[in-house]
Amino acid sequence: MKILTKNKKAFHEYEILETFEAGIALQGTEVKSVKNGQINLRDAYVKIMNGEAVLINCHISHYEQGNRANHDETRTRKLLLHKKEILKLASKVNEQGLSIIPLKVYLKGNYVKLELGLARGKKAYDKRETLRRKEQERETQRALKQRY
Repeated sequence: MKILTKNKKAFHEYEILETFEAGIALQGTEVKSVKNGQINLRDAYVKIMNGEAVLINCHISHYEQGNRANHDETRTRKLLLHKKEILKLASKVNEQGLSIIPLKVYLKGNYVKLELGLARGKKAYDKRETLRRKEQERETQRALKQRY
């Protein structure tokens, strides 16, 4: 499994409750751009529309060797999930007010996969607490490294 990109902002902004794996329906030049690592998940999100999960606002750059039939950079892309998974996600989003956020894109064999997270937004004090906890862990790791 080769990780192509991660959404670092998602882990700062959201508390991830559950993760799912989904395939992405891509065009030919999009696959080549994604394999080159030219994908950005920063402002992307997933929405359930007409019984289908779609990835919105994900930026995939144009393929350099592509011709005039190159893809649109921010088009909506269909996600490949089982019907039961889509229904489960839709019910949790509607009932509990959760969001579906893309976490990372990776290659599994020859297929491009997307890891989705069922997430709840963090409050400002939660974000500060997380940063404080990470800083304490870093300091203890430094102290242990210097001791040994």
